[in-house]
Amino acid sequence: MNDATGGSDLASVASIFRPGLLDGQVALVTGGGTGIGLGISQLLAELGAHVVMASRKPANLEAARADIESRGGKVSAVQLDVRDPEQVKAAVDGIAQQLGRIDVLVNNAAGNFYAPSATLSPNAWKSVVEIDLYGTFYCSQAVYPIMAAQGGGRIVSTSMTLHYRGWPMMAHATAAKAGVDALTRTLAVEWAPQRIRVNAIAPGPIPTEGVRKAFTPPADSGVPDVFAAADARMAEYAKKGIPLGRWGSPRDIANMVAFLASPAGDWITGSIFVIDGGEWLAKAPS
Repeated sequence: MNDATGGSDLASVASIFRPGLLDGQVALVTGGGTGIGLGISQLLAELGAHVVMASRKPANLEAARADIESRGGKVSAVQLDVRDPEQVKAAVDGIAQQLGRIDVLVNNAAGNFYAPSATLSPNAWKSVVEIDLYGTFYCSQAVYPIMAAQGGGRIVSTSMTLHYRGWPMMAHATAAKAGVDALTRTLAVEWAPQRIRVNAIAPGPIPTEGVRKAFTPPADSGVPDVFAAADARMAEYAKKGIPLGRWGSPRDIANMVAFLASPAGDWITGSIFVIDGGEWLAKAPS
């Protein structure tokens, strides 16, 4: 069942995957404690994977871990700043030593906010590019020797759709995510001999609490604030601005990650999958 603002009914969507599909696999999800990352963590755990959620904020991890454990899932949590390559390597090596392998890496950690390009501070630029792009590379590089030694693995990185058409006041994020797309294609070709499949997902508008906060533009910017609107207005935007007529949900994105992590993704690498109900094709930004 779908609705204009809330996305898909979780039970009906989850049933498309075979129970135990990912039994025995270990999946590391950065930014895995909230929003889209939590949706991915939940679904991979439901399908039998041991999910390791990583985040800079331990409070987010504890709540998410309790939720997944209450559903019978296997889950661990690790505090991790993906901007620190030494910390990333230590965490990845620790996971592999404890659990024996890493089959899936989901590079989901991100930091985005509206800021005018003309006055964007060096620290603001650096922070977003380091989380979104550097973090994706550091984590991918850290899992490479583990996946290569075990005969393969899956890397799924989170991109976005805004850089496909240009988006005002998001220069830092769009530049970083364009880099994620390029990195995805390069690593896919370079690491194919090791049977490491490298793909990316580009979510469209998913109104999680984190997105609502990060993508709320300044009041005097002239940029429409669609997320802060009332439910009725959000439903109207979904009807007019998203061809499929509804907002997305974290489970919509998680479905593609699960597909790529499954045997169905064996011959897919170097692809960026847009998952946005057709929104990026509908119109250019104001």
